[in-house]
Amino acid sequence: MNVLAGLAALLALPLSTALTAAPPAPAPSLHEQALETLKRGVAFRTVLPGDQVPAYAAYLKSVLVQSGFAPEDVTVTPMAGTARLVARYRGADPARKPIVIIDHMDVVEAKPADWTRDPFTPVVENGYVFGRGAYDDKFDVSVIVTVLGKLKRESWKPGRDVVLALSGDEETQMQTGRANAAELKDAELVLNGDAGGGVLAQDGKPLFYGLQAAEKTYADFAVTVTNPGGHSSRPGKTNAIYQLAADLGRLAAYPFPVMRSEITDQALRAAAPITSGPLGQALRRYVANPRDQQAIAILSADPDYVGQLRTTCVATMLNAGHAPNALPQRAEANVNCRIFPGTPSEEVRRVIEKVIADPAAKVTRKDDGSIDAPGSPLRPDVVAAVTRAVRARAPGLPIVPSMSAGATDSMFFRAEGVPAYGASGMFMKPSDDFAHGLNERAPIASIDGALMQWEIILKELAK
Repeated sequence: MNVLAGLAALLALPLSTALTAAPPAPAPSLHEQALETLKRGVAFRTVLPGDQVPAYAAYLKSVLVQSGFAPEDVTVTPMAGTARLVARYRGADPARKPIVIIDHMDVVEAKPADWTRDPFTPVVENGYVFGRGAYDDKFDVSVIVTVLGKLKRESWKPGRDVVLALSGDEETQMQTGRANAAELKDAELVLNGDAGGGVLAQDGKPLFYGLQAAEKTYADFAVTVTNPGGHSSRPGKTNAIYQLAADLGRLAAYPFPVMRSEITDQALRAAAPITSGPLGQALRRYVANPRDQQAIAILSADPDYVGQLRTTCVATMLNAGHAPNALPQRAEANVNCRIFPGTPSEEVRRVIEKVIADPAAKVTRKDDGSIDAPGSPLRPDVVAAVTRAVRARAPGLPIVPSMSAGATDSMFFRAEGVPAYGASGMFMKPSDDFAHGLNERAPIASIDGALMQWEIILKELAK
């Protein structure tokens, strides 16, 4: 399959796509079950380092077992100070490659003193569930577990196995996600609840759905300068801090080349007609002429679009000197790069080295847990299934291929040659996105549509 074939399949679907065996709207009891699972999930402080991921995984296992999963089909494996969960929903033909659903159980740190509400005490208020992880990503974890439980209680029999694989350190070292991919590298395809999703206007009207088929990979590089040092009363022309500062200045001034893919082209083309002001004008100019330097400059200045155009590298941490009254013997910066899909991280390292142009500076890749990975082809069967599912909840909604500027566990499967697609059930206004930030929240109104969406996708792809 290739990108153009997938797009052709997408465009061939009428806006009023008829559904085969579309489920009715979820029962109120199912909504309440998903909401309760989400609230219970937020209460587990699954921050690393810590010990709450295994407890959360055990809770999720109990939910699945109570729904009819055999205990031996749901395994919780402790590793790397956290845990991973793998649940197998057995299909009619075990010889067929399974469909794998992935997501993560861990969350980023949250300091209670900075929040309006305690981040690990779920609060339902004004149509939202507040709490760390309510959006990223215990919302989709809760919905997926609820849907799998419903299907098990109804004795649905997929044509192939469906495997749920939840990682426990996606926000940090990503070792459990890598282990899940190594164990399940025979999968037909992967559906990721931690990417993609619907975008709402401020009035709540759906604008489009982003089907994530690529993501930028992550890499941390150490830029290190060392000097002999000495007494601070005897400064000379050599100073590791000044030298590193000059190196970083050259890197800051360097724009990586603009890159394109069919996925980013489609995403920008879809955004152009619905974006107002100078940014919308720049999008329309860029779509008409991707070499328009003025349009590129405007898009590059916007935090939402700079990551769609190129690899980005930015200094994020500094460590220098050993005493206030001594010349620095060492100065080191962490440079964080988000790399355009298909670009080797070693190639980026060499570019940093060339741009810095300092023979005395050493540029090394750090052990950040990430991996180089390509994008995924837009498979017509995946595009069709997601389109049918999304349009069951939002008739006629455009389905737009997308590339994430951040990295997820999908990259480990893509590196193994397994195509992966972000198909989150979340529909959200951009103004409600507080992932990794203060007062994170998830809209309760998105639950019913997400339940319907995941059920349709699974029934379409695992039949």
